Amino acid sequence: MKTLHFDARFIRIDRPDGISRFSAELFKALADKVKVVAIVHDLRQLDSLPKDVEYVVLNNPQSITEFFVAKKLNLLGVTHVFSPMQVMGSFGRKYKLILTLHDLIYYRHRKPPQDLNLLIRGVWRLYHLSYQPQRWLLNRADAIATVSKTTMQLIKKHRLATKPVAVVYNAPDKHTVVEPRTFPASKDLIYIGSFMPYKNVETLVKGAALLPGYRLHFLSKISSSRKAQLQALAKSLEVDLVLHEGVSDQEYKDLLSSAFALVSASKDEGFGIPLVEAMQLGTPVVVSNLDIFSEVASSAGTYFNPDSPEEFAKAVKSLEDQASWLSASKKSITQANQFDWNKSAEALLAQFAELDS
Repeated sequence: MKTLHFDARFIRIDRPDGISRFSAELFKALADKVKVVAIVHDLRQLDSLPKDVEYVVLNNPQSITEFFVAKKLNLLGVTHVFSPMQVMGSFGRKYKLILTLHDLIYYRHRKPPQDLNLLIRGVWRLYHLSYQPQRWLLNRADAIATVSKTTMQLIKKHRLATKPVAVVYNAPDKHTVVEPRTFPASKDLIYIGSFMPYKNVETLVKGAALLPGYRLHFLSKISSSRKAQLQALAKSLEVDLVLHEGVSDQEYKDLLSSAFALVSASKDEGFGIPLVEAMQLGTPVVVSNLDIFSEVASSAGTYFNPDSPEEFAKAVKSLEDQASWLSASKKSITQANQFDWNKSAEALLAQFAELDS
Protein backbone atom coordinates (compact mmCIF):
# COMPACT_ATOMS: atom_id res chain seq x y z
CA MET A 1 0.00 0.00 0.00
CA LYS A 2 1.61 3.24 -1.16
CA THR A 3 -1.08 5.65 -0.01
CA LEU A 4 -3.99 5.46 2.42
CA HIS A 5 -6.92 7.81 1.99
CA PHE A 6 -8.45 8.57 5.39
CA ASP A 7 -12.04 9.79 5.67
CA ALA A 8 -11.63 12.77 8.01
CA ARG A 9 -15.02 14.28 7.18
CA PHE A 10 -16.45 13.26 10.57
CA ILE A 11 -14.13 15.60 12.47
CA ARG A 12 -16.34 18.25 14.03
CA ILE A 13 -15.13 21.82 13.81
CA ASP A 14 -17.57 23.33 16.33
CA ARG A 15 -17.40 20.95 19.28
CA PRO A 16 -15.02 17.96 18.95
CA ASP A 17 -16.51 14.64 20.02
CA GLY A 18 -15.34 11.04 20.35
CA ILE A 19 -15.33 10.35 16.61
CA SER A 20 -13.39 13.58 16.02
CA ARG A 21 -10.76 12.57 18.55
CA PHE A 22 -10.56 8.99 17.22
CA SER A 23 -10.14 10.31 13.66
CA ALA A 24 -7.50 12.91 14.49
CA GLU A 25 -5.35 10.76 16.76
CA LEU A 26 -5.44 7.66 14.56
CA PHE A 27 -4.63 9.79 11.51
CA LYS A 28 -1.55 11.25 13.26
CA ALA A 29 -0.29 7.79 14.23
CA LEU A 30 -0.83 6.44 10.72
CA ALA A 31 0.96 9.43 9.17
CA ASP A 32 4.13 8.43 11.01
CA LYS A 33 4.06 5.06 9.25
CA VAL A 34 2.61 5.51 5.74
CA LYS A 35 1.56 8.26 3.35
CA VAL A 36 -1.93 9.35 4.39
CA VAL A 37 -4.21 11.66 2.42
CA ALA A 38 -7.12 13.29 4.27
CA ILE A 39 -10.61 13.35 2.81
CA VAL A 40 -12.37 16.45 4.19
CA HIS A 41 -15.46 18.47 3.36
CA ASP A 42 -14.43 21.62 5.26
CA LEU A 43 -10.88 22.97 5.25
CA ARG A 44 -11.17 23.78 8.96
CA GLN A 45 -11.07 20.03 9.64
CA LEU A 46 -7.40 20.15 8.67
CA ASP A 47 -6.70 22.08 11.89
CA SER A 48 -7.03 18.79 13.77
CA LEU A 49 -4.54 17.00 11.51
CA PRO A 50 -0.76 17.21 11.03
CA LYS A 51 0.54 20.38 9.41
CA ASP A 52 0.91 20.35 5.61
CA VAL A 53 -1.03 17.10 5.25
CA GLU A 54 -2.18 16.19 1.74
CA TYR A 55 -5.95 16.34 1.31
CA VAL A 56 -8.88 16.20 -1.07
CA VAL A 57 -12.16 18.04 -0.58
CA LEU A 58 -15.34 16.06 -1.15
CA ASN A 59 -18.97 16.36 -0.09
CA ASN A 60 -20.35 16.54 3.44
CA PRO A 61 -21.11 12.91 4.44
CA GLN A 62 -24.63 14.00 5.48
CA SER A 63 -25.35 15.15 1.92
CA ILE A 64 -27.39 13.12 -0.57
CA THR A 65 -24.31 13.23 -2.81
CA GLU A 66 -22.64 10.75 -0.45
CA PHE A 67 -24.17 8.04 -2.64
CA PHE A 68 -21.70 9.07 -5.36
CA VAL A 69 -18.55 9.58 -3.26
CA ALA A 70 -17.01 6.29 -4.45
CA LYS A 71 -17.17 7.47 -8.07
CA LYS A 72 -15.25 10.61 -7.10
CA LEU A 73 -12.61 8.53 -5.31
CA ASN A 74 -12.35 6.16 -8.27
CA LEU A 75 -11.56 9.14 -10.52
CA LEU A 76 -8.76 10.11 -8.12
CA GLY A 77 -7.25 6.65 -8.51
CA VAL A 78 -7.31 5.81 -4.79
CA THR A 79 -6.40 2.25 -3.79
CA HIS A 80 -7.05 2.03 -0.03
CA VAL A 81 -9.64 3.92 2.01
CA PHE A 82 -10.40 3.89 5.73
CA SER A 83 -13.44 5.51 7.33
CA PRO A 84 -13.95 5.88 11.10
CA MET A 85 -17.67 5.37 10.50
CA GLN A 86 -19.79 2.81 8.65
CA VAL A 87 -21.92 5.21 6.61
CA MET A 88 -19.41 6.21 3.94
CA GLY A 89 -20.80 5.75 0.42
CA SER A 90 -19.26 2.88 -1.51
CA PHE A 91 -21.44 2.19 -4.57
CA GLY A 92 -19.24 1.25 -7.52
CA ARG A 93 -15.95 1.55 -5.64
CA LYS A 94 -12.73 0.14 -7.12
CA TYR A 95 -10.55 0.36 -3.99
CA LYS A 96 -10.00 -1.58 -0.76
CA LEU A 97 -12.30 -0.25 1.96
CA ILE A 98 -12.35 -0.68 5.74
CA LEU A 99 -15.31 0.77 7.63
CA THR A 100 -15.66 1.18 11.41
CA LEU A 101 -18.38 0.23 13.87
CA HIS A 102 -17.53 1.62 17.29
CA ASP A 103 -20.30 0.11 19.39
CA LEU A 104 -23.95 -0.89 19.43
CA ILE A 105 -25.09 1.38 22.24
CA TYR A 106 -27.63 3.26 20.09
CA TYR A 107 -29.62 0.07 19.60
CA ARG A 108 -30.29 0.18 23.33
CA HIS A 109 -30.55 3.97 23.65
CA ARG A 110 -32.06 5.26 20.43
CA LYS A 111 -31.99 9.00 21.05
CA PRO A 112 -29.91 10.35 18.12
CA PRO A 113 -27.13 12.94 18.50
CA GLN A 114 -28.83 16.32 18.56
CA ASP A 115 -26.25 17.95 16.27
CA LEU A 116 -27.65 16.01 13.30
CA ASN A 117 -30.27 17.70 11.12
CA LEU A 118 -33.93 16.76 11.58
CA LEU A 119 -34.07 14.46 8.55
CA ILE A 120 -30.92 12.58 9.58
CA ARG A 121 -32.24 12.21 13.16
CA GLY A 122 -35.39 10.62 11.78
CA VAL A 123 -33.41 8.22 9.61
CA TRP A 124 -31.18 7.48 12.62
CA ARG A 125 -34.13 6.35 14.71
CA LEU A 126 -35.48 4.13 11.95
CA TYR A 127 -32.01 2.74 11.27
CA HIS A 128 -31.62 1.50 14.86
CA LEU A 129 -34.97 -0.29 14.98
CA SER A 130 -33.41 -3.27 13.21
CA TYR A 131 -29.93 -4.75 12.71
CA GLN A 132 -30.53 -5.29 9.00
CA PRO A 133 -29.51 -1.79 7.83
CA GLN A 134 -26.30 -2.17 9.82
CA ARG A 135 -25.59 -5.49 8.14
CA TRP A 136 -26.12 -3.92 4.73
CA LEU A 137 -23.76 -1.03 5.46
CA LEU A 138 -20.98 -3.11 6.97
CA ASN A 139 -20.92 -5.80 4.32
CA ARG A 140 -20.23 -3.28 1.57
CA ALA A 141 -16.67 -3.06 2.93
CA ASP A 142 -13.76 -5.48 2.54
CA ALA A 143 -13.20 -5.55 6.30
CA ILE A 144 -14.52 -4.00 9.51
CA ALA A 145 -12.62 -2.25 12.29
CA THR A 146 -14.02 -1.87 15.79
CA VAL A 147 -12.63 -0.36 18.97
CA SER A 148 -12.98 -3.26 21.41
CA LYS A 149 -13.19 -7.02 21.70
CA THR A 150 -16.55 -6.50 23.41
CA THR A 151 -18.02 -4.87 20.29
CA MET A 152 -16.35 -7.46 18.07
CA GLN A 153 -18.16 -10.19 20.00
CA LEU A 154 -21.45 -8.30 19.65
CA ILE A 155 -20.91 -8.03 15.89
CA LYS A 156 -20.50 -11.80 15.79
CA LYS A 157 -23.43 -12.41 18.15
CA HIS A 158 -25.84 -10.40 15.99
CA ARG A 159 -24.28 -11.65 12.73
CA LEU A 160 -23.70 -8.10 11.53
CA ALA A 161 -20.75 -8.80 9.24
CA THR A 162 -19.63 -11.56 6.92
CA LYS A 163 -16.33 -9.73 6.36
CA PRO A 164 -13.23 -9.95 8.61
CA VAL A 165 -13.42 -7.92 11.83
CA ALA A 166 -10.36 -6.60 13.70
CA VAL A 167 -9.90 -4.51 16.84
CA VAL A 168 -8.35 -1.06 16.40
CA TYR A 169 -8.44 0.17 19.98
CA ASN A 170 -9.52 3.60 21.05
CA ALA A 171 -6.85 5.36 23.10
CA PRO A 172 -6.23 8.53 25.11
CA ASP A 173 -5.14 11.67 23.27
CA LYS A 174 -1.63 11.57 24.71
CA HIS A 175 0.37 8.67 26.08
CA THR A 176 1.58 9.94 29.46
CA VAL A 177 4.51 8.30 31.22
CA VAL A 178 4.18 8.73 34.97
CA GLU A 179 5.66 7.33 38.13
CA PRO A 180 3.33 5.32 40.40
CA ARG A 181 1.31 7.65 42.58
CA THR A 182 1.63 7.96 46.32
CA PHE A 183 -1.40 7.26 48.50
CA PRO A 184 -3.71 10.30 48.10
CA ALA A 185 -4.38 12.75 50.87
CA SER A 186 -7.79 13.53 49.39
CA LYS A 187 -10.89 11.38 49.22
CA ASP A 188 -12.13 12.91 45.99
CA LEU A 189 -14.17 10.70 43.65
CA ILE A 190 -14.30 11.87 40.03
CA TYR A 191 -17.05 11.30 37.47
CA ILE A 192 -16.95 12.66 33.93
CA GLY A 193 -19.62 11.94 31.35
CA SER A 194 -23.17 12.81 30.45
CA PHE A 195 -26.16 12.72 32.78
CA MET A 196 -28.42 10.62 30.59
CA PRO A 197 -30.53 8.04 32.49
CA TYR A 198 -28.35 5.04 31.59
CA LYS A 199 -25.31 6.81 33.10
CA ASN A 200 -27.00 6.12 36.44
CA VAL A 201 -25.26 8.89 38.37
CA GLU A 202 -27.88 8.71 41.13
CA THR A 203 -26.24 5.49 42.33
CA LEU A 204 -23.00 7.41 42.79
CA VAL A 205 -24.76 10.05 44.91
CA LYS A 206 -26.60 7.45 46.99
CA GLY A 207 -23.41 5.45 47.45
CA ALA A 208 -21.47 8.55 48.47
CA ALA A 209 -23.97 8.96 51.34
CA LEU A 210 -22.42 5.76 52.75
CA LEU A 211 -18.91 7.18 52.43
CA PRO A 212 -18.48 9.91 55.05
CA GLY A 213 -15.48 12.10 54.40
CA TYR A 214 -15.53 11.59 50.63
CA ARG A 215 -16.28 14.32 48.11
CA LEU A 216 -18.01 13.48 44.81
CA HIS A 217 -17.07 15.57 41.76
CA PHE A 218 -19.22 15.69 38.62
CA LEU A 219 -17.09 17.41 35.98
CA SER A 220 -19.25 17.65 32.86
CA LYS A 221 -21.61 20.36 31.67
CA ILE A 222 -25.15 19.84 32.90
CA SER A 223 -28.60 21.27 32.21
CA SER A 224 -30.18 23.47 34.86
CA SER A 225 -33.03 21.00 35.46
CA ARG A 226 -30.68 18.02 35.88
CA LYS A 227 -28.43 20.10 38.11
CA ALA A 228 -31.36 20.93 40.39
CA GLN A 229 -32.36 17.24 40.61
CA LEU A 230 -28.90 16.08 41.64
CA GLN A 231 -28.35 18.95 44.06
CA ALA A 232 -31.65 18.15 45.76
CA LEU A 233 -30.73 14.44 46.04
CA ALA A 234 -27.27 15.25 47.40
CA LYS A 235 -28.70 17.69 49.95
CA SER A 236 -31.29 15.20 51.19
CA LEU A 237 -28.55 12.59 51.71
CA GLU A 238 -25.99 15.07 53.07
CA VAL A 239 -23.53 14.22 50.30
CA ASP A 240 -20.61 16.51 49.51
CA LEU A 241 -21.24 16.96 45.77
CA VAL A 242 -19.35 19.41 43.57
CA LEU A 243 -20.86 20.16 40.15
CA HIS A 244 -18.10 21.71 38.03
CA GLU A 245 -20.26 22.25 34.92
CA GLY A 246 -17.28 21.71 32.63
CA VAL A 247 -13.52 21.72 33.14
CA SER A 248 -10.49 22.46 30.98
CA ASP A 249 -8.12 19.68 29.94
CA GLN A 250 -5.57 20.82 32.52
CA GLU A 251 -8.19 21.01 35.29
CA TYR A 252 -9.34 17.51 34.37
CA LYS A 253 -5.79 16.16 34.56
CA ASP A 254 -5.13 17.93 37.86
CA LEU A 255 -8.32 16.56 39.42
CA LEU A 256 -7.54 13.02 38.24
CA SER A 257 -3.94 13.22 39.40
CA SER A 258 -4.94 13.92 43.00
CA ALA A 259 -8.19 11.91 43.19
CA PHE A 260 -8.82 8.80 45.24
CA ALA A 261 -10.57 7.18 42.26
CA LEU A 262 -12.46 7.73 39.04
CA VAL A 263 -15.98 6.31 39.37
CA SER A 264 -18.83 5.32 37.09
CA ALA A 265 -22.11 3.51 37.74
CA SER A 266 -23.07 3.47 34.07
CA LYS A 267 -25.37 0.67 32.89
CA ASP A 268 -24.12 0.83 29.31
CA GLU A 269 -21.05 2.14 27.50
CA GLY A 270 -19.46 2.10 24.08
CA PHE A 271 -15.89 2.15 25.40
CA GLY A 272 -14.78 4.16 28.43
CA ILE A 273 -11.95 6.57 27.57
CA PRO A 274 -12.13 8.26 31.02
CA LEU A 275 -11.02 4.94 32.54
CA VAL A 276 -7.88 4.93 30.40
CA GLU A 277 -7.23 8.62 31.10
CA ALA A 278 -7.42 7.98 34.83
CA MET A 279 -5.40 4.77 34.78
CA GLN A 280 -2.53 6.26 32.80
CA LEU A 281 -2.12 8.78 35.63
CA GLY A 282 -2.11 6.00 38.22
CA THR A 283 -5.61 6.74 39.50
CA PRO A 284 -7.67 3.61 40.31
CA VAL A 285 -11.09 3.17 38.71
CA VAL A 286 -14.18 2.01 40.59
CA VAL A 287 -16.78 1.16 37.98
CA SER A 288 -19.87 -0.89 37.21
CA ASN A 289 -19.35 -4.48 36.16
CA LEU A 290 -19.93 -4.00 32.42
CA ASP A 291 -18.16 -6.23 29.91
CA ILE A 292 -16.58 -3.24 28.22
CA PHE A 293 -15.30 -1.81 31.51
CA SER A 294 -13.84 -5.21 32.38
CA GLU A 295 -12.05 -5.25 29.04
CA VAL A 296 -10.71 -1.71 29.40
CA ALA A 297 -9.67 -1.85 33.06
CA SER A 298 -9.08 -5.62 33.44
CA SER A 299 -7.56 -6.56 36.82
CA ALA A 300 -6.76 -2.91 37.56
CA GLY A 301 -10.45 -2.10 38.03
CA THR A 302 -12.64 -2.45 41.10
CA TYR A 303 -16.18 -3.43 40.11
CA PHE A 304 -19.68 -3.26 41.56
CA ASN A 305 -23.31 -3.88 40.64
CA PRO A 306 -24.62 -0.56 39.24
CA ASP A 307 -28.01 -1.17 40.87
CA SER A 308 -26.47 -1.18 44.35
CA PRO A 309 -25.24 2.00 46.08
CA GLU A 310 -24.10 -0.30 48.89
CA GLU A 311 -21.83 -2.27 46.55
CA PHE A 312 -20.43 0.97 45.16
CA ALA A 313 -19.56 2.18 48.65
CA LYS A 314 -18.04 -1.21 49.51
CA ALA A 315 -15.92 -1.13 46.33
CA VAL A 316 -14.55 2.31 47.22
CA LYS A 317 -13.81 1.22 50.80
CA SER A 318 -11.89 -1.81 49.51
CA LEU A 319 -9.20 0.64 48.37
CA GLU A 320 -8.89 2.46 51.70
CA ASP A 321 -6.08 0.16 52.76
CA GLN A 322 -2.91 1.85 51.52
CA ALA A 323 -1.39 -1.34 50.10
CA SER A 324 -4.58 -2.11 48.16
CA TRP A 325 -4.76 1.40 46.72
CA LEU A 326 -1.09 1.43 45.69
CA SER A 327 -1.47 -1.99 44.06
CA ALA A 328 -4.47 -0.77 42.06
CA SER A 329 -2.57 2.37 41.06
CA LYS A 330 0.41 0.36 39.79
CA LYS A 331 -1.85 -2.04 37.86
CA SER A 332 -3.69 0.94 36.38
CA ILE A 333 -0.57 2.36 34.77
CA THR A 334 0.35 -1.04 33.33
CA GLN A 335 -3.16 -1.57 31.95
CA ALA A 336 -3.37 1.92 30.43
CA ASN A 337 -0.26 1.13 28.38
CA GLN A 338 -2.34 -1.35 26.37
CA PHE A 339 -4.11 1.57 24.70
CA ASP A 340 -1.80 3.49 22.41
CA TRP A 341 -2.45 5.11 19.03
CA ASN A 342 0.72 3.64 17.53
CA LYS A 343 -0.52 0.14 18.36
CA SER A 344 -3.92 1.02 16.90
CA ALA A 345 -2.34 2.30 13.68
CA GLU A 346 -0.31 -0.90 13.38
CA ALA A 347 -3.46 -2.98 13.84
CA LEU A 348 -5.25 -1.09 11.05
CA LEU A 349 -2.28 -1.39 8.68
CA ALA A 350 -2.07 -5.12 9.42
CA GLN A 351 -5.74 -5.38 8.45
CA PHE A 352 -5.04 -3.70 5.10
CA ALA A 353 -2.00 -5.95 4.59
CA GLU A 354 -4.25 -9.00 4.96
CA LEU A 355 -6.57 -7.60 2.29
CA ASP A 356 -3.60 -7.11 -0.03
CA SER A 357 -2.15 -10.60 0.52
